[in-house]
Amino acid sequence: MKAYVFPGQGAQFTGMGKDLYEKSGQAKELFEKANEILGFRITDIMFEGTAEQLKETKVTQPAVFLHSVILAKTLGSDFKPEMVAGHSLGEFSALVAAGALTFEDGLKLVSQRALAMQKACEITPSTMAAVLGLDDKVVEDVCATIDGVVVPANYNCPGQLVISGETTAVEKACIAMKEAGAKRALILPVGGAFHSPMMEPAREELAAAIEKTTFSTPVCPVYQNVPASAVTNPDEIKQNLIIQLTAPVKWTQSVQNMVADGATLFTEVGPGNVLQGLVKKIAPEAQTAAAVLS
Repeated sequence: MKAYVFPGQGAQFTGMGKDLYEKSGQAKELFEKANEILGFRITDIMFEGTAEQLKETKVTQPAVFLHSVILAKTLGSDFKPEMVAGHSLGEFSALVAAGALTFEDGLKLVSQRALAMQKACEITPSTMAAVLGLDDKVVEDVCATIDGVVVPANYNCPGQLVISGETTAVEKACIAMKEAGAKRALILPVGGAFHSPMMEPAREELAAAIEKTTFSTPVCPVYQNVPASAVTNPDEIKQNLIIQLTAPVKWTQSVQNMVADGATLFTEVGPGNVLQGLVKKIAPEAQTAAAVLS
């Protein structure tokens, strides 16, 4: 079975989407529509901007979303997903590609999500750290012993888990992780503590926007980050999206469940190849590929 996976924040690069814009009339039309919806020319930053400009949260999240969704749409009849999933932000791309959300509504929600997360990041000093070489259970147990807010945030693949929370708590957790046998525990260059209780103000803000948005039944099951299992009910999809900002991304479990449900080929749609690498570590028997505009 064919599974399509969509990357999240961090996959951006200077010049992203320019080839799509130049090669496809449909892509050009969608990019220009995005400029109108956002109220600024995000294409100028994507195609010609600096890495620093692309790192701004209000730019990064819509940029990665646009690259993924527009690429999926330009694949035309070649895009026949039997299941989809997205990593964090990528879940919005997956939902639009699978027809659960319109392009316009998806972009508006992603933009609101980015701005709400940025605001939440400014309330309390917070960060994330990658922990390498420990079992998930050990990471969970260590987090539970630390004073302050620090929680598992991204279950990326076996032996790679990202933790998130208050800066001081994350720093203490990194020391404890190394003492517990981690190969590495390093603070990540991110704006704040995504997928942790620190994002509660953003969750509340985004919840109001999601509740007002119309969701449809997707053309195939969506393996959402929160349950890590197949979802097709629009009401369930909405609730999982609302919870997602303060809950961990269960990517390892999602891929395992997709394989158990018959996925044999995972095609990454969007910038970069991070998800292909993670899938190979989670399910070495699965095939991986990158979506390419023909």
